[in-house]
Amino acid sequence: MSKARTSVRPIRAASARVRAVLPDRAVLATMRRSPRRDLLAGLTVAVVALPLALGFGIASGLGAQAGLVTAVVAGALAALFGGSSLQVSGPTGAMTVVLVPIVHRYGPSGVLTVGMLAGVLLVALALARAGRWMAYVPAPVVEGFTVGIAGVIALQQIPAALGVPKPAGDNVAVVAARAAVRFATTPHWASLALAAGVAAVMLLGARLRPTVPFSLPAVVAATAVTALADLPVARIGHIPAGIPAPSLSFLHPGALPGLLAPAVAVAALAALESLMSATAADAMTGGERHDSDRELFGQGLANLVAPLFGGVAATGAIARTAVNVRSGAASRLAALIHAAVLAVIVLAAAPLVSGIPMAALAGVLIATAVRMVEVASVRALARAGRGEAAVLLLTAVATLAFDLVTAVVAGLAATGVLALRAVARSAGLKRVPLHADHHQDEPILPAEHIAAYRIDGPLLFAAAHRLLPELIEQAQVAVVILRMSRVSAIDATGALALGEAVERLTRRGTVVLVSGIRPDHLRPLEALGVLRQLHVQGRVFATTPEAVAHARAGLHHSGVLPHQAPAPTS
Repeated sequence: MSKARTSVRPIRAASARVRAVLPDRAVLATMRRSPRRDLLAGLTVAVVALPLALGFGIASGLGAQAGLVTAVVAGALAALFGGSSLQVSGPTGAMTVVLVPIVHRYGPSGVLTVGMLAGVLLVALALARAGRWMAYVPAPVVEGFTVGIAGVIALQQIPAALGVPKPAGDNVAVVAARAAVRFATTPHWASLALAAGVAAVMLLGARLRPTVPFSLPAVVAATAVTALADLPVARIGHIPAGIPAPSLSFLHPGALPGLLAPAVAVAALAALESLMSATAADAMTGGERHDSDRELFGQGLANLVAPLFGGVAATGAIARTAVNVRSGAASRLAALIHAAVLAVIVLAAAPLVSGIPMAALAGVLIATAVRMVEVASVRALARAGRGEAAVLLLTAVATLAFDLVTAVVAGLAATGVLALRAVARSAGLKRVPLHADHHQDEPILPAEHIAAYRIDGPLLFAAAHRLLPELIEQAQVAVVILRMSRVSAIDATGALALGEAVERLTRRGTVVLVSGIRPDHLRPLEALGVLRQLHVQGRVFATTPEAVAHARAGLHHSGVLPHQAPAPTS
């Protein structure tokens, strides 16, 4: 019976984890809150999402239809199964930045395979309850790669905005520079005017009327002007009507090992950007609270299914989510309506969409990139300290020069170094008067014979290598008492450094006594044998007064102090 129960427990635990990330009746019931508000919000978001889906689909290298399919399929699944009631998902600029190198190296089939693998990883993260850990990415790293992503998106649009073929090259800055040189040789002013006009309308409109979506009217106007004036500019071209039938023909098992690393990068970005967007939605509403694990599950399912229909990897989209909240969305029904409206456009209006100028979409994405950068947040972080500013700048530059994964790793590494430096500086070594540790009427021990040092804060490797050499240099006395009661943490390196300091003082002829070691600090000290010899010699004490009494007795015994009965300790 016990064996049967033991075998059932893992199954029950796994079942409980699956149920925890699936939408329950309470979640689905919220869609009946205010359908009219959700309908209006969904229509508004669809207006904003249409040009973005087209633009990001083209920018990813798989075409406009891939962007629309992603917005429909991934948008609907993430809305239904995600952990945020107001999140809107689809293709994003950040994901495009990651996908472009994958297209160049592995082709469209590689992008679709990477999306599916990323979906599997996201589902696994959700079941492992890893959502909470995404909140620990430092703010300077987040702002830094957001600035970097904005720069990459804007640079990617330079060839289309200038109306020149995209030059060869992997680095976006190099490609943009080559496009500018080609434009200078054979300028295409119509394309530049369209891109600049659309971007200006969006940026000025957002400043004057933040609640009005200006992107679609600007694109419609640019398309109409292009058609009426018969301007010689590149257009999107033919888009097949309808959503492709699901297919696994793109899968090539032999290529899977080489695609694992890109899939990890895509999954990490999808998790980070989606949870950032969900957190932003919570902040804008004040009352909503998303479920991180459920959000990861919804995004994983969306990325698992979208490639079957030819869609690219998707994430929660901060810009579209913000529009959804500001438009009065009450539940996830708004995001579902947004996906349904885009599906109707795919089915019925594909020929109209095919006439949109590429330069107009470039203008939309350039304006979107500009609006991604929160200037106030960047300024605040820059003023918070040189370290935060350096991390932000490093992450942004690494995003432009390399890729997002490298940028985030570099930012996290720099943040870790700064944190260790702060920890090291927070630890201190202070010589303390002995009369504070024993009875007030007891004569003060002579400072030239005995000294007490208190270690404050964490005795970790960075702090230990700074403090303990200082102790060895200062402690030129017969007896040293190390007060450990205010040590907040100690690691193996700190323990070994402490042992080395004790050994060097002992070799110099100084008697070392230790007091006030906390019980939770005994494990590393005992495991490394740091205090073994002091324990044998009876030089480890629970309190400092006991150590002082022992030191006094030793000085009396050696004749350094005249013999007298020690005063009682408290």
